[in-house]
Amino acid sequence: MTSPGTRADAEAEDLDVEEALALVKENPGPAHRGPAHPDRGGHGTPAPHHPADAHHRATPWPEARATAERAARAAARAARRTAVAVPLDAALGLTLAAPLAALTDLPSFDTSAMDGWALAGPGPWEVRDEGVLAGHAEPAPLTDGEAVRIATGARIPADTTAVLRTEHGRTDERGRLHPTREVGHGQDIRPRGQECRSGDQLLPVGTLATPAVLGLAAAAGYDTLTAVPRPRVDVLVLGDELLTEGLPHDGLIRDALGPMLPPWLRALGAEVRAVRRIGDDARALHRAVTASDADLIVTTGGTAAGPLDHVHPTLRRIGAELLVDGVEVRPGHPMLLARLKDDQHLVGLPGNPLAAVSGLLTLAEPLLRTLAARPAPEPYTLPLRDAVQGHPYDTRLVPVVLRDEGAVPLHYNGPAMLRGVAAADALAVVPPGGARSGQEAELLDLPWAAGGIGVCFT
Repeated sequence: MTSPGTRADAEAEDLDVEEALALVKENPGPAHRGPAHPDRGGHGTPAPHHPADAHHRATPWPEARATAERAARAAARAARRTAVAVPLDAALGLTLAAPLAALTDLPSFDTSAMDGWALAGPGPWEVRDEGVLAGHAEPAPLTDGEAVRIATGARIPADTTAVLRTEHGRTDERGRLHPTREVGHGQDIRPRGQECRSGDQLLPVGTLATPAVLGLAAAAGYDTLTAVPRPRVDVLVLGDELLTEGLPHDGLIRDALGPMLPPWLRALGAEVRAVRRIGDDARALHRAVTASDADLIVTTGGTAAGPLDHVHPTLRRIGAELLVDGVEVRPGHPMLLARLKDDQHLVGLPGNPLAAVSGLLTLAEPLLRTLAARPAPEPYTLPLRDAVQGHPYDTRLVPVVLRDEGAVPLHYNGPAMLRGVAAADALAVVPPGGARSGQEAELLDLPWAAGGIGVCFT
């Protein structure tokens, strides 16, 4: 026997995910807390001319984010990713790759909207001994002058004219029911098909599967949803100096990125398949990268040019194409994005924790969002409550908390610090040269602070 939802899933199983990507691109998600500043070019005033040094190779921050989106679209086309049927309990945060059409009328039969009595004709009414409960078979019809106790959600007996709420009725000494206020025809009855009819389109392609969407799908008869699959991510944590437990000692430090990155990546829509810890070993890194078939590999550390920084040499060895090699942003300048294959990319995050967060939001977020066909958030701005010192020619990302329609910059915002971002609601995008108190700044919401789907990490 075909289970509810199977028919619609089967009809859409060959739908190319690219269609969902295109639809989301045409219909971006709802705006956040406020409009973007009309004079801001994505992140603030343009950077002044750079001195003639290594910075000329770095990519401007907004261009880096756009590059990650374009790379994801090209990868989705190359991979010809197809939609998948996902059980409702595993579909939270996915994007619909097929319209959600009702498989039944809602409600599928006339039901009582309240606890009380089902009535037939004018009162007073003789009350049946047995009541009508939700989930039971169709009750016997009523005759004029008859009433029956009924529970919320129970099937309405044939020939019922109204439902009288419990608090609006009384019985006399003979057991007859009298109303304590006027009874209107059809009151407190939810007629069949009041919400939708079978076949009605409830939600379009590109809709994000929120908890409410899952509830609607279940009510409409679905066991599974046809959705864009989650991008698969492997995480490689690099460095000989990292401890996985206990206190730092003898020049060794605790690994903060291993515990932080997987749930953050899941909040961005990814399926994190593996987290591997690799020392400062070029051969081990090469083996791990070439053995992975993930859509995205995320590495931590090793993106600079020191003797133990093996990411660039590994990428050169395998013939990867560097799409972004350094970004004009602080912290996180030495981040990178490389195309390993037509349908596989690597994001190299700096090893410092807040710099890694910067890399996540700059490169991994737009790439994963696009692969998952999630709508792009509309940019929004809020005034800064305090002045923020800027970098001479790079964008800064500064943790802030949102208070009374303003953004309060937080301390402890150095590249190696997590204390500020752990208390933050968002990161403020501070243009080169800094921002004065009261100046509007673009904000990047943190996935769990935005009150959105990213609050679920599983």
